Amino acid sequence: MIKIHNSSELIIGEKIISAKEIERNIDLFSSYLNIKKGDRVCIFSENRPEWIYSFFGIWKKGGIPVPIDFMSVEDEVSYIVKDCKPSYIFCSEEKYPVIKKVLENLKTDLKVILFEKIENKDFIKLESIKSEPEDTAVILYTSGTTGSPKGVMLSYKNLLSNIKSIQETEIANSNDKTIAILPFHHSYPLMVSMLVPLTIGATIIFLEKLSSEEILKLMNKHKVTILIGVPRLYILFHRKIFEQINKNKIAKFIFKVSKRINNQKISKKLFSKVHKVFGGNIKYFVSGGAKFDEDIAKDLWALGFTIVEGYGLTETSPIVSFNPPYEIKLGSVGKPIKGVQIKIQDGEILVKGDNVMKGYYNKPEKTAEVIKDGWLYTGDLGYLDEEGYLYITGRKKDIIVLPSGKNINPEEIEMKLLKISDLIKEVAVTLKNNQLFAIIYPDFQKISEKGVLNLEETIKWNVIDKYNLTVPEYKRVYSFLIVKRELPKTRLGKVRRFLLDQFLKEETEIKKGAEEPDFEEYKILKNYLKKVTNRTILPDSHLEIDLGLDSLEKVELQTFIEKTFGIDISDEILSHLQTVENLANYIKETKTKVKPEDINWKKVFEKEIEIDIKDTKLPMIILKNILNPVFRVYFSLEIKGVEKLPDRNFILAPNHQSFLDGFLIISALPYDKLSNTYFLAEEMYFQSTFKSYIAKNFHILTVNINKNLKLSLLKTASLLKKGKNVVIFPEGARTRDGKLLPFKKSFAILSKELGIPVVPVVIKGAFETFPIGSKIPKPHKIELKFLEPVTPENKTIDQIKGETFNKIAKELND
Repeated sequence: MIKIHNSSELIIGEKIISAKEIERNIDLFSSYLNIKKGDRVCIFSENRPEWIYSFFGIWKKGGIPVPIDFMSVEDEVSYIVKDCKPSYIFCSEEKYPVIKKVLENLKTDLKVILFEKIENKDFIKLESIKSEPEDTAVILYTSGTTGSPKGVMLSYKNLLSNIKSIQETEIANSNDKTIAILPFHHSYPLMVSMLVPLTIGATIIFLEKLSSEEILKLMNKHKVTILIGVPRLYILFHRKIFEQINKNKIAKFIFKVSKRINNQKISKKLFSKVHKVFGGNIKYFVSGGAKFDEDIAKDLWALGFTIVEGYGLTETSPIVSFNPPYEIKLGSVGKPIKGVQIKIQDGEILVKGDNVMKGYYNKPEKTAEVIKDGWLYTGDLGYLDEEGYLYITGRKKDIIVLPSGKNINPEEIEMKLLKISDLIKEVAVTLKNNQLFAIIYPDFQKISEKGVLNLEETIKWNVIDKYNLTVPEYKRVYSFLIVKRELPKTRLGKVRRFLLDQFLKEETEIKKGAEEPDFEEYKILKNYLKKVTNRTILPDSHLEIDLGLDSLEKVELQTFIEKTFGIDISDEILSHLQTVENLANYIKETKTKVKPEDINWKKVFEKEIEIDIKDTKLPMIILKNILNPVFRVYFSLEIKGVEKLPDRNFILAPNHQSFLDGFLIISALPYDKLSNTYFLAEEMYFQSTFKSYIAKNFHILTVNINKNLKLSLLKTASLLKKGKNVVIFPEGARTRDGKLLPFKKSFAILSKELGIPVVPVVIKGAFETFPIGSKIPKPHKIELKFLEPVTPENKTIDQIKGETFNKIAKELND
């Protein structure tokens, strides 16, 4: 029924396998089977030529291939074997240990044929068993995104409908070459990476190692013309391409021009170097298996790559629609293929045609639930435009319904979060405590490369907050959890959402049983961390994810290591040693002493740090004279409590409501206090020559709180010891909703150890005037009030922090 074209080729390593050899190997593999028509035969292996020989060999004997995901564990394989009761199983040696356990537990006489044991011997070639169009051609078990896998029965008629429809588009021919990246056990690669190439006479190239480097190497070596992948692959390529483009101002400008011109031929010439990276012969990037992000598609299009996105399900053989090569609409999954009808009912996509499955194996009730009057109810949500192009908007079962009644498509939010930062490798959005909650699996390699020390802070402010500022309130992510292992997914990268609750439970459980190191350095480190965190300490405990160390606690850890072991451990080194055991091993190898010492911030602050800042007064006085009358008129600025300011130097601790806050303080301080007052600011905003000049002359002390908090504290301490006043915003960030954020304790440490009083400052009305996201402040009454100082005498660091917070909070609530 489905025949291999006489010009088809398989390539693995340096070996080229012709169509004639493929046919002979199919005959060879079929000779190992003693089955009758309709018997099931499993295939359990990674992609390799033998997978194809066994698949077609089963067909030759009238059997039904049952591919099994090669990443399946024992329980998953057992389920399929029990469900379909195969007569044989083809298997690679690598996967045999799993099969062996399955057979032992099930006590079955299932015959196993190992690929590596098949000998190239003489055999009697038999005629193929004749199959009818309606006969079951393959049983594909769904990956179980919503529960137990179901065996989808596809007929020869189903498969041929897809093959013929693709052939008629002339998207590919016998001159094309593709790489078998995706596993054949899934319907999408089975059709487009195996069956279609073999029937049109194209070449299939096998990966010997799955990595982006290996894919690019094969694309160059074999001049691949069509790449077939899932969105995650193209997201990876997109990131790598734009990492280079964004480093070059000329390349960035050319890209903007290319995007505006929107001409594929010109784009290919402009970015010929990028195309050479992919071998220089790519006609199409084909994407399926999940929704392709439209912005990424547009970026790749502007680089001269043609993106062909399609849509389908295992139950539809699998293709329902795809973009015609010369009539592509980015963001759409194309038009229905020939012979397929689509209709939208209550937002759900319904499909009818020769591609729709026979049903679920041994599950007539489940089949009746999804096929009604010949229409397959896909469970996917979408719409058709006026030209008949299909757009996917979500999955019916995945939609999150908020208490307000608002419907949320989690995939849409996940895509946006992934685009914001390459520090996130995977993310799943779910509902927790009636609010949107994100589970984040970071890219630890990227984190290490970039030297990110404070991962939670970085993701909170540079990813989650950045996303939240661009969406309506009901779409905001209110909390998140960083995890150390991959999320539960199908092999094509779809999140198995029904497993997220169990996944979260496992992540939050304390893992025990790991053998603990017995050397002294580990024990000292463990005792210190246990005292600081009050948590169970294990060898593989991650300093931030498991133990919750914040930026200041990491500084304290570094100080403890320096005092106890004589090692000045830098932020960069610490960013590479994020588990307790790794850090302990590093200490063991590099220590100069072992003498446990408690942290003494007073001693730490004894170190003098040179500060590159001018002690000028005139620029600040001029700025105050400009700001004060403007603020009093435009904002009706009211200043209270000036008399509370101490006669000696002090720390000002204001709540942070807006971008105006620093200027409001300049406007409010008396001249004598202002000329002696300095502001802390993130150095990343003052890197240009002009901005650096501004910082030096306008009392701005630039610090890097995220990457070198210790140095920042030492710089601040040096200013305070010189009798200067310092403005520190204890929240560390501007409020997003007008409410106080938790206070960090850096200011309290400085106050306690240097004996400096803290003046709480209450700013009211600035948030309403100029919230984050606003471009121009609007007129609104602002009040700034200096409160009674918090003196450090006879108080702990936590008491100083708590008293300052409570005073500000009380005033804000009055």
